[in-house]
Amino acid sequence: MDNQTNKYKLLIIGLLIDGLGIVTSSWVFPVIGDFSDIAWAPFSAWLMTRLYKGTAGKVGGVVTFIEELIPGVDIIPSFTLMWLYTYVFKDSKVSKILDKN
Repeated sequence: MDNQTNKYKLLIIGLLIDGLGIVTSSWVFPVIGDFSDIAWAPFSAWLMTRLYKGTAGKVGGVVTFIEELIPGVDIIPSFTLMWLYTYVFKDSKVSKILDKN
């Protein structure tokens, strides 16, 4: 498979994982969602490190883990944001300008 295909597969997988995270969130199931996050947080962090290799995947995994454990913020689409960082912003002119500062 070529990089374009893998790129969009990662986007679709990320959207599905974020959708699952929202469905099991404390926003949808106020009490049950908080308890399910105890299991979901380490699993989603592990998934992040498998989908995105290297330092970015490790940092993304830690951020996802913390985000899932904090009540009320588990609606943030971590996997979609990571995809945007990896494929849209990482090599952009804006990123290069920020790296210089």
